[in-house]
Amino acid sequence: MMTENAALMQRDLAVLWHPCTQMKDHEWLPLLPIRRGEGVWLEDFEGKRYLDAISSWWVNLFGHANPRINAALKQQLDTLEHVILAGFTHRPAIELSERLVQLTPPGLDRVFFADNGSAGIEVALKMSYHYWRNSGKPQKTRFITLSNSYHGETLGALAVGDVALYKETYKPLIMEVITVSSPDAWYREPGESAADCACRRFTAMRQALERHAQETAAVIVEPLVQCAGGMRMYDPIYLRLLREACNQYEVHLIADEIAVGFGRTGTLFACEQAGVTPDFMALSKGLTGGYLPLCAVLTTDSIYQAFYDDYQNLTAFLHSHSYTGNPLACRAALATLDIFASDPVLENNRRLARRMKQATESLKDHPRVMEVRQTGMILAIELIKDKRSREPYPWQERRGLRVYQHALKRGALLRPLGNVIYFMPPYVITPEQIDFLAEVAREGIELATAEGS
Repeated sequence: MMTENAALMQRDLAVLWHPCTQMKDHEWLPLLPIRRGEGVWLEDFEGKRYLDAISSWWVNLFGHANPRINAALKQQLDTLEHVILAGFTHRPAIELSERLVQLTPPGLDRVFFADNGSAGIEVALKMSYHYWRNSGKPQKTRFITLSNSYHGETLGALAVGDVALYKETYKPLIMEVITVSSPDAWYREPGESAADCACRRFTAMRQALERHAQETAAVIVEPLVQCAGGMRMYDPIYLRLLREACNQYEVHLIADEIAVGFGRTGTLFACEQAGVTPDFMALSKGLTGGYLPLCAVLTTDSIYQAFYDDYQNLTAFLHSHSYTGNPLACRAALATLDIFASDPVLENNRRLARRMKQATESLKDHPRVMEVRQTGMILAIELIKDKRSREPYPWQERRGLRVYQHALKRGALLRPLGNVIYFMPPYVITPEQIDFLAEVAREGIELATAEGS
């Protein structure tokens, strides 16, 4: 008799098309139907549990089925599920905007809601361009981005990212941008610190701004960690240099904190570690604690004022979503911020981050591990074919996928980024569970990199 897992997988494959997936893989790689979640655990229909080491695509902060967020949503559901945000407003949207203005770097005083991270990036790009248009500088239409960057998969977000496969596939549909080398510490020279590497590699950004400032609306970066680009990391000094240069050349700075915001890097927002305020900050993923899609784009009052005019002058910002500022999503976000306010989250995270470092320390000497790198609650283990020459494994061998398969057998969700295995767990994980993940990762790496495998 067919198990419930198998039956659901069969039904799924008859009708569903999954994201970021070659569906043919599921001829041999089983889907996992999930029945319920609790804390760091996901449970399938046969009762097997999986430790969610990647926070279900980096969204879950305080565990699945968190009682406090659940209670807030149940209360909101009995009051107001949704209302148009054009010409109307509601308490959750107002309160969330007020809280975000208080929590984010000083000067970010206006909040514009979108439905998800990619949509929020579209808002920031359009808003920056439209600001310059309203300000009498319509020639400022271009954007500068970093190599190896990722900002989402709608067309504008795709354009300012730097994922070769995506850009080659959709090239006829996307705008051209200016791409400069990232400050990635992976490229530091022998004896060079991450900070020195960032300063050296900032030269390319300064040259691009010198050459293109008159036509450039904004620079967009992921502060401190290029997450989808393999969890590559860089020193905060780059953000300070970039903020100064953007001021000098009159170019906006867009901080994509969709993945790195809300405590992931050790501070509430990554930009805090550089002491800078961007012109736009996009927040999503952890914003609602992993419950509902929502993005908040924060900007300055001076940018807001460039759109504030008589209707007849047609300067209003042109962007809307049917579910903008959805009350349920806003209430989930408020409940998430309440946990930050009442619990010593960042302090606890620092202890957990130290445990992650300790638990994976021995992997640094593994002959097939090039680097174990960490920023706060994000830790990445990069596999390498030849450590001395830095020759990577061919992507076609899918070594990281072998680690993923082993981890599932052991009861852990460690979905890789190519040949990068990473931990980005909910903040409710325990030190013992971190040790378990390190053990599973070590086993998986041994299996995936063994001679002849």
